[in-house]
Amino acid sequence: MHLLFSYGTLRLPDVQRALFGREVPTTPDALVGYRLGTVRITDPRVIATSGSDEHPILVRAGVADQVPGACLRLDDAELAAADAYEVADYARALRPLASGAQAWVYLAATEVTEAAGEPPRTSA
Repeated sequence: MHLLFSYGTLRLPDVQRALFGREVPTTPDALVGYRLGTVRITDPRVIATSGSDEHPILVRAGVADQVPGACLRLDDAELAAADAYEVADYARALRPLASGAQAWVYLAATEVTEAAGEPPRTSA
């Protein structure tokens, strides 16, 4: 199982049903050191799934900043479905959460750098 931190549309029941075929139980958590920005989505498939062409995106900020969200427990196929849903503006990376758990998080692709054997995973 994979832990995926969501701060946006992946928490929406309609999006979860469309991507995963089910509503995914979530656990509240937060990501420290980031704030929310927005990104304009142009992919019609993503807009149709989420119902919006404006999505939140994480941007590195100060240590006092924090973004609330929720952790989803996904299997390999569900994580792949989440990757396919996210547009190229996002990159998935492991980050520590406020709870101490390590989770995959979709950051702004420009914020992800190669670190300690963790190459950035950008969406297609």
